[in-house]
Amino acid sequence: MNPAPFFVVATPGRSVCDDNARALANASYLRLYAVGQRRGPAAVPPELTRHLRLLGMMRRFTELTLPPFQAESFRFRLHPWFDRWVQRQLLPGDHLISSYGYTNSSFDWVRAHGGKTYLDGGNSHPDNFWEIIAEEHRRWDCPYPPVALHHSARSRAMMEKVDFVLSPSSFVTRSFLARGFSPDQIIPSIYPVDLSCFTPSSVPRPASRPLTVTTTGTLSLRKGTPYLLEAFRLVLKKHPTARLRLTKSISDNIRPVLDRYSDLPIDWIPHLGHAALAESLRQADIFVLPSLEDGFARTVTEALACGLPVITTPNTGASDCIQPGLNGEIVPIRDPAAIANAILQWADRVMTASEPPPGRLLNPTQFTFDSFQRQFLSALADRNIIPVEKITAL
Repeated sequence: MNPAPFFVVATPGRSVCDDNARALANASYLRLYAVGQRRGPAAVPPELTRHLRLLGMMRRFTELTLPPFQAESFRFRLHPWFDRWVQRQLLPGDHLISSYGYTNSSFDWVRAHGGKTYLDGGNSHPDNFWEIIAEEHRRWDCPYPPVALHHSARSRAMMEKVDFVLSPSSFVTRSFLARGFSPDQIIPSIYPVDLSCFTPSSVPRPASRPLTVTTTGTLSLRKGTPYLLEAFRLVLKKHPTARLRLTKSISDNIRPVLDRYSDLPIDWIPHLGHAALAESLRQADIFVLPSLEDGFARTVTEALACGLPVITTPNTGASDCIQPGLNGEIVPIRDPAAIANAILQWADRVMTASEPPPGRLLNPTQFTFDSFQRQFLSALADRNIIPVEKITAL
């Protein structure tokens, strides 16, 4: 048995688990960060990081050579291999943090050897996820399932092995409580945002810029892309010069829908790193994310930090950050008219502003890494996993 409450953090690709690993390393409770890529986060000591590089290479190869759904499905097929590799790294007494379907056997092993399991709840409960997205796919006659069937089965099976859920939002929390988890099993875990990068513009909005609406990340049925496109068509009736800025990352399930909106004035941008993404956000006016299911979209807090009002739905966990009328609006899912009305409401405000936009994160210190670290480690101390004395020293 380990003499101290050591943690292993395991994820096939880079994720919010980077932040969990960093916090645990700072408190000297990280024994190992197991990642299926060639490089780990710079903030985690390299001597605590172990790589399954071949898995990362295979993931990248499929992204470059296969259509999106096939590539995703193949990557999910690699999870049992990753799981077996992680299990070989474990020691009795280890606690394990991972996410949906990544480490089912390892979760079993940890619980059988005196440790606890922690699920990064980046999405709602798998049953909730499936119900919402399956309904949406039926609406659009989409031939694809919400997610690969083998991954859905692994994710659902994993729920029986979860001791605690690291929940980033009230949306995620409600989905787990509705499916039998107790409040004691939920650990709030609000994802941090890099506030040194995502900052408001230092100059007023150019008067010559047409109304610019944006969203970032992949376009898909899950993200509510059809409702954004239809809403923008309504916006054009009042603002005929308006532009819609979208990232050219397109799921297979949305391609037939995009064809119906080929007449819209869309500015396509590539996938961008943080610095370029922040600059792109500062060149827009309103951010819209009408997702049907999203545990916590960091794109929302990034946009808010850059000074954009955000229009989103209650099914996007980051709606917890929105105070209607003050920094954005919360609209019903599947409601283009409500989205358009919200855009038009905010357009009048942002296009007539004479000062640089303020940051619209209402409590920015809540989204720093230091705040994330304190909240995460304090929750572990509250459950007697780690001693509270160590937290006060950070």
